[in-house]
Amino acid sequence: MAADRQPVRYRAGVFQPRLVKWIAALSFVLVIAALELLAHIGLMPALTFPAPSAIGSALTDLVNTGQLWPHLNASLARLGIGWGIGVSTGVLLGVVIGTSTLARSLGLPWVAAISTIPKIALLPLFIIWFGIGEGSKYATIAFGTFFPTVINTFDGISNVDRNLIRMGQAFDLKRRTIVTHIILPATLPSILSAFRISASIGIILLVAAEMVAAQNGIGAYIIQQQSLFQLDRLMAGVVLLMALGLIVYGIIGLLERWLLRWR
Repeated sequence: MAADRQPVRYRAGVFQPRLVKWIAALSFVLVIAALELLAHIGLMPALTFPAPSAIGSALTDLVNTGQLWPHLNASLARLGIGWGIGVSTGVLLGVVIGTSTLARSLGLPWVAAISTIPKIALLPLFIIWFGIGEGSKYATIAFGTFFPTVINTFDGISNVDRNLIRMGQAFDLKRRTIVTHIILPATLPSILSAFRISASIGIILLVAAEMVAAQNGIGAYIIQQQSLFQLDRLMAGVVLLMALGLIVYGIIGLLERWLLRWR
């Protein structure tokens, strides 16, 4: 009977997916090569979608002429300030709503109602309120990133194991100590998830704001090239946005590994 026994195969690994970097890099290489091939054999006309080599040449020209840095610096400053304001205030309000009955009763209905409004639709209103300068762009990005951060934060607090909170109360810990040492660490995964979501939303709103009222920035560059029908340069701007998204995603991933190293 002992000889007939077979060890049980470990099968839980499929529920622990991980990023294989060489596969991720290979996927980009294969897509770029396929697009280049389609352009080379004429199945993808340059008037509809430029070849990756043409986009690369446009990017190189953008760097060599010195046009890249003014556009990139302006976009990074707007994204950093607007996103920073939105997520910091969003986390703060999310913690208050998640830990206070009165705050949840007063704030949650407003969050639920306003969060459904398309933030791009409010851009003209922000221009009226804050002017056509940088203030309206900061406000648009901050407003758009604020609500997903609030929702994810208080939702994360709602899912904290109540036994941990009761244990803290049993040891007669102060409310502030319970929030800072029990609730917030347990809510960090939800907050970091909100950072990822809000960063994507922030980039979208950044481009929209720059397309409407900006002389520089990646969004302004794209709309300028669209008016000139320079598709290779337009797609170079799109590639810059993709690179910006990857960089932001990577930074948040590093932050997540550092803050959640205890898991």
